[in-house]
Amino acid sequence: MAAAQVQRMSRLMVKTLRDDPADAETLSHKLLVRAGYVRRNAAGIWTWLPLGKKVLDNISNIVREEMDAIGAQEVLLPALLPKEAYEASGRWEEYGDLLFRLKDRKGADYLLGPTHEEIFTQTVKDQCTSYKDLPVMLYQIQTKYRDEARPRSGVLRGREFQMKDSYSFDTTDEGLAESYALHREAYRKIFARLGLDYRIVSAVSGAMGGSASEEFLAPAAAGEDTFVDCPACEYAANTEAVTFVAEPVDASGAGPVEELDTPDTPTIESLAAHLGVPASATLKNLLVKVDGEIVAVGVPGDREVDLGKLGEHLAPAVVELVTAEDFVDRPDLVRGYVGPQGLEKVRYIADPRVAPGTAWVTGANRADTHARNVVCGRDFSVDDYLDVVVVEEGDPCPACGAGLRLDRAIEIGHIFQLGRKYADTFQLDVLGQQGKPVRVTMGSYGIGISRAVAALAEQTADAAGLCWPAEVAPADVHVVAAGKALQTEVALDAAAQLAAAGLRVLVDDRAGVSPGVKFTDAELLGVPKILVAGRRAAEGVLELKDRRTGEREELSVAEAVARLSK
Repeated sequence: MAAAQVQRMSRLMVKTLRDDPADAETLSHKLLVRAGYVRRNAAGIWTWLPLGKKVLDNISNIVREEMDAIGAQEVLLPALLPKEAYEASGRWEEYGDLLFRLKDRKGADYLLGPTHEEIFTQTVKDQCTSYKDLPVMLYQIQTKYRDEARPRSGVLRGREFQMKDSYSFDTTDEGLAESYALHREAYRKIFARLGLDYRIVSAVSGAMGGSASEEFLAPAAAGEDTFVDCPACEYAANTEAVTFVAEPVDASGAGPVEELDTPDTPTIESLAAHLGVPASATLKNLLVKVDGEIVAVGVPGDREVDLGKLGEHLAPAVVELVTAEDFVDRPDLVRGYVGPQGLEKVRYIADPRVAPGTAWVTGANRADTHARNVVCGRDFSVDDYLDVVVVEEGDPCPACGAGLRLDRAIEIGHIFQLGRKYADTFQLDVLGQQGKPVRVTMGSYGIGISRAVAALAEQTADAAGLCWPAEVAPADVHVVAAGKALQTEVALDAAAQLAAAGLRVLVDDRAGVSPGVKFTDAELLGVPKILVAGRRAAEGVLELKDRRTGEREELSVAEAVARLSK
């Protein structure tokens, strides 16, 4: 076995901090900076310092090994990309302010790549011309760029970040399903090796297009995604993918529409209080603009419209709230008193909870007036049913009906069956077995490499600092020389023997640093095993500590090497 490297802290560029950075809110942000793994250059832009780069590389290597194992081939595409490909797909406009755009000295437009579906499609179009060239799976590990409006949480949401993106190319839908399944299983192995607690949840494809879509989420308090899972069955989904099915209601007992004088009741709360009815008996009608066209969205009065969910359903259309100016030329739309009955030239979208036969109190399309007994299907019709309410704890599970649970998580991976969206855009065809062109179908699969660093820090850290899983850690063993020259000599000898056994070793041989500071730093840096040359070093006895459990035992150098190299 080849000897591994010994990294001496006396020569390592690492500066640990006792206090949290003033701008840090999440645990990973605090600890990665305090432990000297990363350094902030600007909002959302980070330098990976030596220890942080080791962790980043270890994660990349695990991803690379598992991608290679399913037959995927690694490439490296440029980050600086010409405008034309993204203009052809429509994403030059769709991405809006998220794109970093620039011009070269000749005035030509370029962008810094946020994702590479277009360029991979063009690459395969150039390289693969026959069905015999497929299937093929390609991947890269590369820096991506997105001009986030509010970069935050350290490396968790940056404007520059490391990502693995891979793409599959098949001639049949069955082949795409096989490529998707291969990636799904590879992701399970990757996240297991990383030591992440994760959930696979149903997701929506949104602007990416395609049929099947799943996210890999790491539960964490710092997570920006909300997902649901069911305690009674295996159902789990991003809240944007949760569906609700309502059966039609018998409306035969509903009375005729009755208009009510309701002065100064433009909100659901004021209306419910005025009439003495629960908010759930009212119908809320939110006006939005979809690509500039006013659309009404109906939901029960006690629920909120999830604008993100609505946007995903309607993607790639742009969804935005109406403003006071939008009412100026629309006297038929009375702000605070809109009802679906009698609406003209307005598309009406409703949540499934507004089922046929349900009766509501809603706006009468006149100021200070509402209407009672407004029945869906009798007094108004729904153009499109979309599940658009904010999911709440206890909502029924779509699979079994039990109450759902809500939790926060960090998205660490996402897989899509894209289908032929990009193949159609770039006319990606190969010559089929029958001698005729066949349109290729694609899959897209991403893993956030730098996000995985933050997710691991969030999930595994404790009160003392970071606590890396073995395959990810910057070293296998952190050897600490607790003080005097003799302890340093013993520590360096132990480090050399451990390295000769193939273990990656970090040894704290810093002169003039107190044992207390060294022990504190060892806990903060988070290497899985800590080996201390302390008070019994002269006897050849060292103390081995497990960073996660805190368990300690005294061993000779030979015993420590044997134990740790198993």
